[in-house]
This record gives sequence, C-alpha cells and structure tokens, in this order.
Amino acid sequence: MDFEIVTDSSCNLKEEMIDEFGLHVLPLTFMVDGEQRQSYLKGQVTDLQQFYTMMREGKVITTSLPNLADSEALLRGLLEAGRDVLYLGFSSGLSGTYEAVSLLCNQLAAEFPERKIFSVDTLAASGGEGLLVWHAVQKAREGLSIEELRDWVEQHRLNLAHWFTVDDLMFLWRGGRVSKTSAWAGTLLNIKPVLHVDDEGHLIPMEKVRGRKKSLNALVDHMEKSAIPPVADQTVFITHGDCLEDAEYVADKVRERFGVRDVVINYVDPVIGAHSGPGTMALFYMAESRN
Repeated sequence: MDFEIVTDSSCNLKEEMIDEFGLHVLPLTFMVDGEQRQSYLKGQVTDLQQFYTMMREGKVITTSLPNLADSEALLRGLLEAGRDVLYLGFSSGLSGTYEAVSLLCNQLAAEFPERKIFSVDTLAASGGEGLLVWHAVQKAREGLSIEELRDWVEQHRLNLAHWFTVDDLMFLWRGGRVSKTSAWAGTLLNIKPVLHVDDEGHLIPMEKVRGRKKSLNALVDHMEKSAIPPVADQTVFITHGDCLEDAEYVADKVRERFGVRDVVINYVDPVIGAHSGPGTMALFYMAESRN
C-alpha cells in the first residue's frame, strides 16, 4: 500500500494481524482504581483474563477517548514521513472517538496540504470494526487507491452485521443500555438480550431469549437469515468477554451450519468490555443489511 491505515483499539484485531497488515492503532483508555491504562500498547500483551476478573470482583471501570496528544503525534509522524493516511474509526454512535480524531485529521490536512488524510466513521464496534478493517486491507492489497478504499468502506460499512449477547444485564444497566428494572427482572428470569449495532452505529436490543445457550444459538440464527452468500467463503469474526468456551461453541455452529472455514476469535477489548461485561459474546459477518 502507498498509504497507511489507522484505526483504534476498539477494532479488537489480534496483535499478529495488526503486525501483518502494518496497521497503526490509537489506544482508547480506561481507569481502574484511579490508574489510567491504555487498552492497546504495541508489542505488549494486555492480560484480559485479569481485566475481566477485576470486573467480576466488582471493580469499577471507567473509560475515555484516545489521548489526543498521542494520536496527533502518530498521525503527524506519518504525514511528515510522506505517507497518506486513511483513518477508520470506532462508531460515532457509541463513542466520541471518531469525532475527536476526525477533527484532528481535518486540522492536520490543513497543515499538510500536499498529503491526503481521510477519515471514515465505520459505524462499527469490536470485531465489526475489526472485520471491516480486515476487508479494507484486502481491498488495498488488490490495488485500490486511498480514495477508492475510503469510498469502498463508506459504501459497504452497513453490510457489516453485528450480533451480540451478554451474560449479565447489570453491566448494560450501568452503561445506560437498559433500565435498572429490566436488568433486575432479566437477571431473575434468566433472560438474555440479543442486540445488534444499527445503521446509525448504536447498540440496540432486538429480542430477548431465556437461557444462555438459546442466546448463543440466536446469534447464528441471525447469520443464517442475513449473511451474503456464498457464506462458506466468508471470514467471520467472533469476540468474547472472557468466555472462550462459548466463543468456540458459536464458532463450531458457524462452521457446521454454513461450512465457514475462516473464523477468527479474540477478546472484547477493555473499553467496550467495561460496558458489556464478562460473558459478552459477539458474532460479525458480511450481510445484506445489518438487520
């Protein structure tokens, strides 16, 4: 590629993919016991099992945007090195990250008129953002220019389907996604929500099922209804909140039902996980539409 792709840590891509693709990642930040931490540091492996253990033990986690000084330093360094930049950012429907970094990109574009610097709101999150970045890299390798790739992402981002479920509704209540009454009632009745990210990039409850296994199967059912054929040829992403056994269960169902060969499993990062909680399960694929 004759340009650089920049994304942020909410893409939940594996470290080896980030390295292989030559991606640049802006880390969002989170706070535990007054200590600020970055959700991604190149070359350093975050102990995500420990992070989710802290959540299970009742630690209060707060989150914030990427450090803008660090983000500016990264982007400025690329531009000063004579590289053009395409930033693919975390859904504006879930975070202020895209707005902040996009503004920064506009400021730098004025400062470096000889360079191209574009930003796209992926309207996606977690492995949905990551899978869209994955597809963008494949298209760039096919020879698309930076303008063509920007246009491709804008045209196809709403084909990126996200289907989520969570194990503990109280985390969604703390994050303002459901009411306290719904969270308590759902917990008592073993109700599990099935959610998706809509066309505006918001996390929206879509249905309720009783029991964990039914909620996991529901993710695969939605894939059957909307995935773009031939489904077997798709690369599918799964992310989880420290529930690898459930992630493997969903992956096996996807392989069995659709013949999919390429399933990538990774953790939900701390910033998203702080709001969705341990036991979060999410499935991502290319669909006719997000619904």
